[in-house]
Amino acid sequence: MREISRAFQGLKEKGEGALIGYVMAGDPEPQLTASIAEALVKGGVDILELGIPFSDPIADGSTIQAANTRALKAGTTPKMVLETASAIKRKCTVPVVILTYYNPVFRMGLDNFFSLANSCRVDGVVVPDLSVEEAGTYKKAAEKCAVDTIFLAAPSTSNERLQKIVACTSGFLYLVSHFGVTGEKEKMEENTVQLIERVLHYTQGRVPLAVGFGISKPEHAQRIIQAGADGVIVGSAFVSIVQKNQSNVGRMLDEICETARKLKKATKQATGRTSGLK
Repeated sequence: MREISRAFQGLKEKGEGALIGYVMAGDPEPQLTASIAEALVKGGVDILELGIPFSDPIADGSTIQAANTRALKAGTTPKMVLETASAIKRKCTVPVVILTYYNPVFRMGLDNFFSLANSCRVDGVVVPDLSVEEAGTYKKAAEKCAVDTIFLAAPSTSNERLQKIVACTSGFLYLVSHFGVTGEKEKMEENTVQLIERVLHYTQGRVPLAVGFGISKPEHAQRIIQAGADGVIVGSAFVSIVQKNQSNVGRMLDEICETARKLKKATKQATGRTSGLK
């Protein structure tokens, strides 16, 4: 069993949902990323997601777009991000997932990228702009290096295509909770629960289901776990903390840790949930 699957299994046995925390590697500067990751894990993040900065992040809202810009200006490269993952894994026991657009992977070469990812102990990769229909060679390269290929599904994904995506994803299925891009929201959209219920029909017993986009508050996380999802993915809320505390790193790390603690508590308090690992 790989590390991501083992993490979900352990949380299922404890009756908890997974908190997956995303930050942009290299934001505001590369040498801070490991400390930010440690603060997330200290606060209770179960799986860490590191973004590779890219010039055209089409799935991201303004908060993460700005983080991309800061990280690129700081000189962050894909190789640096993978090496940062290795440094994090030497101190933290949680699985590490990389989120990247396809262009950086293509430019490094599939074999080179996944060989380095494997040597840096990366557990999974999410590529928002890679469709399952075009991912055959990519997935073979990932499997050869024992790296999970994590696909996304959206509200517009048909049931037929959802079956195909579930059959190909590993680690977990990343469910986009609403139409649009990433970003914090005050309220969770009502149809998110219905979306989770629809997707669970295909993921239960096959692969864990984690829900992202627009999740920033403990009540969001609690409701999503109660609806049956196995995990929640929180990104913009953490990236916003980095952005507003660039001149005070101590405050930044404390706030990240405290925010993660509150979100993690919500995944423990959720009751009456069903699991995609049944």
